[in-house]
Amino acid sequence: SASFSIFPKEHPKKLMTCNEWDGLPKLPVPPLQQTLDMYLKCMGHLIPEEQFKKTKVVVEKFGAPGGMGEFLQKKLLERSEHTANWVYDYWLEDMYLSNRLALPVNSSPVMVFPKQNFRSQSDSLRFAAHLISGILEYKSLIDGRALPVDYARGQLAGTPLCMDQYNKVFTSYRLPGPKMDTLVAQKSTVMPEREHIIVACKNQFFVLDVVINFRRLNEKDLYTQLERIKKMSDIEEERLPPIGLLTSDGRTQWAEARSVLIKDSTNRDSLDMIERCLCLVCLDEPSGTEQTDTNRALLMLHGGGTDKNGGNRWYDKPMQFVIGADGCCGVVCEHSPFEGIVLVQCTEYLLRYMRGSPSKLVRAASMSELPAPRRLRWKCSPDIQTFLMASADKLQRLVKNLDMNVSKFTGYGKEFIKKQKMSPDAYVQVALQLTFYRCHGRLVPTYESASIRRFQEGRVDNIRSSTPEALAFVKAMGNSSKITVCSLKIELLWTAIKAQTNYTILAITGMAIDNHLLGLREIAKELKLEKPELFSDTTYATSIHFILSTSQVPTIEEMFCCYGPVVPNGYGACYNPQMDHIIFCVSSFRDSAETSSDLFVKTLEGCLKEMQDLCIKCNTEAKPADSTKRMDGTTKSKL
Repeated sequence: SASFSIFPKEHPKKLMTCNEWDGLPKLPVPPLQQTLDMYLKCMGHLIPEEQFKKTKVVVEKFGAPGGMGEFLQKKLLERSEHTANWVYDYWLEDMYLSNRLALPVNSSPVMVFPKQNFRSQSDSLRFAAHLISGILEYKSLIDGRALPVDYARGQLAGTPLCMDQYNKVFTSYRLPGPKMDTLVAQKSTVMPEREHIIVACKNQFFVLDVVINFRRLNEKDLYTQLERIKKMSDIEEERLPPIGLLTSDGRTQWAEARSVLIKDSTNRDSLDMIERCLCLVCLDEPSGTEQTDTNRALLMLHGGGTDKNGGNRWYDKPMQFVIGADGCCGVVCEHSPFEGIVLVQCTEYLLRYMRGSPSKLVRAASMSELPAPRRLRWKCSPDIQTFLMASADKLQRLVKNLDMNVSKFTGYGKEFIKKQKMSPDAYVQVALQLTFYRCHGRLVPTYESASIRRFQEGRVDNIRSSTPEALAFVKAMGNSSKITVCSLKIELLWTAIKAQTNYTILAITGMAIDNHLLGLREIAKELKLEKPELFSDTTYATSIHFILSTSQVPTIEEMFCCYGPVVPNGYGACYNPQMDHIIFCVSSFRDSAETSSDLFVKTLEGCLKEMQDLCIKCNTEAKPADSTKRMDGTTKSKL
């Protein structure tokens, strides 16, 4: 969630180096006692008192001198010496590869573009050809190591960030497995191979070669090929079952279906072409729904189900660029190879590229004889038909279950918050805590992603936003007693924001608790030791059941990111703060009696207004004397 820049003023332009993590430090292993103390502080106010007393005993036993904790900590430190990043593999497996849930909604975030006004099919194909040209341009920057290095912004700004994730954008594939998936990376070859993308159209898949005889196709050629694909997809008697639906199923089910598919050599060849492609371009049919922000977000997340464009996808590929005939466009991202910030950088480059002057490739001479795009063939046994019906049914249930609300809060944006000398991200996080408390009368373990790209192969850790300080503030805001005066409320707001900011700094400097606890748990498993009681304790299960899963995804271009909840009774809350407004994308599941996205958003708007009123009324005279110091991260954290 920490924001970043590719060209901060204080840094000269620097390109990606051969070793993306040259000069970057290794991720530190936090001190054991610090993590255990912080774990208790993070959970003490979120669980019943009796349960907390038991957990305190368990934690003390784990951290005792000469105990299991010290032994596992020693092993983690040894692991850290012999690996570039001690938590990377543990984290990747825990966060993504061992997760058995279907990718759409549950795992894959999407970026929703502004609605396009296509007047005809040729408009949408022109847009697609222009986009593909931009994709190839961006890939050539990655391949030539010509991308400028990202630098951190926000807290501890100016630090160079690891660029390794960019190398995986067009070269990765998530292969389903019966118990765990594999993140496959294409090996680069000395001789350039024919590069291709897969175009999905009417649930059919076509191979579009984009480099032929060492030459990249220009936009005119790409447009010609896309026109051909459209015509080929219209041939009724050639149509094959919507095999892409299988990739929308649970990972174990898809792995099982795939093992049946690959028994046939035709299917093996088709799978190989998809798994080795640069990306997918999905040419969608009109959805027949009003193109509101919420509806476009829903269509991007799940394609609208089997009767719309749900089968016109291949969810295992990291980048799927969706171009709807009705102007609903965006990107679906398989999340395991890289973070949302990389998705933002790539999509913003593409939107800028398309807005700029037409590519010079448009004026290049067209190839006289372009080989026709190839339709991928499938042999569907009765078993595969059964798998397809089950996948279709599962996707339909997911479509009906997702409760989404995309809302633009126009009361104010980050400009007002900054004028209060407060961090916009910390302020919004506190507002989300206030909202949840108003809706549910309690706080819950909360996830906010924090980039740890300051370190070699860094991905993310978690900022635990439901702090004791946030609880004190939200309780005060609900107290109508005249004793809870304005000056106390603003003081509690400042304290909550300070706690949030301090935890953010801990997380981005590798000192948060989630990755550390995960490492301790996984190294015990690796050493075939009995599971430490710390990890079988109810409190630990509660601590990683993130009912509120949040992320700040700021954009410069006009677009927004969204995703689904990570637990059945939870909310996904993605937000994009702009100068005079904030876009909120809130998701939940309809079959949970506890949640309602519409109620959450309505309550959130009220909370943001109350917090503004509080700031206007009290902040000028009641702001703490050391407010600047509080916000610049120099104060010592008590968390």
